[in-house]
Amino acid sequence: MMEEVLVTARYNHKIDPVLGIWSWEIPTYLFLGGLTAGIMFFAAALVLSRREQDNPFAAYQLPLWAPVVLSVGMGALFLDLEHKLYVWRFYTTFQPTSPMSWGSWVLLLIYPVSLLQLAAGLRNGYPRLANLVEELPLGRQALDFAYSHRRAIANWALVLAVALGIYTGILLSAFSARPFWNTGYLGPLFLVSGLSAAAAVVILASRTRGERQLFTRIDLVLLAVELAIIVLLLVNLSTGARVQLESAELVLGGAFTQTFWLWFVLPGLLIPLAMELWELRIGHRAWMLAAPVLVLYGGFMLRLVTVEIGQTSSWTDYAVQFDPALLQLLP
Repeated sequence: MMEEVLVTARYNHKIDPVLGIWSWEIPTYLFLGGLTAGIMFFAAALVLSRREQDNPFAAYQLPLWAPVVLSVGMGALFLDLEHKLYVWRFYTTFQPTSPMSWGSWVLLLIYPVSLLQLAAGLRNGYPRLANLVEELPLGRQALDFAYSHRRAIANWALVLAVALGIYTGILLSAFSARPFWNTGYLGPLFLVSGLSAAAAVVILASRTRGERQLFTRIDLVLLAVELAIIVLLLVNLSTGARVQLESAELVLGGAFTQTFWLWFVLPGLLIPLAMELWELRIGHRAWMLAAPVLVLYGGFMLRLVTVEIGQTSSWTDYAVQFDPALLQLLP
């Protein structure tokens, strides 16, 4: 038994010296999933608050991006699968205690709702595309149906957007064997980050000044909330058991300190926060494009850094506890 543990632990390149199962595909999927959640959330919120006319891009044009962005993210997830032809098996069962099972079904529901959300505003957002759709069999009826039920669709989109945004964090936090992930703060953190990324897209792409200013204010609040959650997450880890303390030390003087603070927090949160605050108070537009671009960068870096740190954190130090030299002591 001891020989089996030693060999499987120390001579698997994906485990020793640290876990290395997930690479760029998973952070990409998590980021694009969160961005999709933010897109659907804001489009639905504007419909429900009857503010579509004041924010035409976010209400009518932004929804087109949701199924596109999510499809790219799902493509990245598909590339990560070890047995790609078995992906259909996710939908042969539902496991209430499995976050991955919940996520699979939420993603299945997201597609039709996001397409209905797009159809509801297609005539206002993309009139040429709407004309092409109307030429298809039942195309006009589909657009009429979506528009007449846009508030019901928005309600569903709002619920599913929140579920998708939180799920991307819960997917990691459910791994109790990885102390850095095993915290209840990851779900809200990833949801707020996804909303912030969607707000950044509106700031970049909208041609309406009032809409850009509204979403700049929204993004300021979201960035501040994101920073607060990160602080709470680190405090939570720093006041936990030994393994939580060790995982917190990875970014508080350990191997990931520079990456976490200088490559994520500073350029992805603090600098765009200062830029957007300066823009609103002074009216200076020189950094108009830089701030939202940095927000998008920060959203991706949050997932990349979190995935890397989580895979490094562990309950077990294989190098110490499973020394291959011990094999020589076995009879």
